[in-house]
Amino acid sequence: MITSADETLLRRAIGIAAAAVALGDAPYGSLLAGPDGTILAEAHNTVRRDDDITAHPELKLARWAARELDPDTAARTTMYTSCQPCTMCAGAVVRSGLGRVVHALSTEQLVELNPQSGDWPTVAQDGPALFDEARIPIDAYRRPN
Repeated sequence: MITSADETLLRRAIGIAAAAVALGDAPYGSLLAGPDGTILAEAHNTVRRDDDITAHPELKLARWAARELDPDTAARTTMYTSCQPCTMCAGAVVRSGLGRVVHALSTEQLVELNPQSGDWPTVAQDGPALFDEARIPIDAYRRPN
């Protein structure tokens, strides 16, 4: 359930996205709010500026949270973002331990507004294969020292 406090922070994320456009960057902005609602960090998309396909604000903030927050604080921290995180960013959010994401636009709404944003090629994947060989480094990593 989205509260009025959530809407205030979500408006800030949309404002970050608008500021990104003014800087010549893509229109995506995000922030992290701690358990008490204090803004901990903000980021916007810098894919073009940095020539880095991973420079999404959600990924930047997930990496920051994983590095800077203890697990308990991360679990009580919310990411507010102007658009629903892409698959890459969603995976990073899960791995970071963040407890919640609130987004303004869904992926479907974004694609309706900008059809090019949903025009990604698919990549063929084959596997699994070589289980007995591939498990060796996994087993070695899991063994206690």
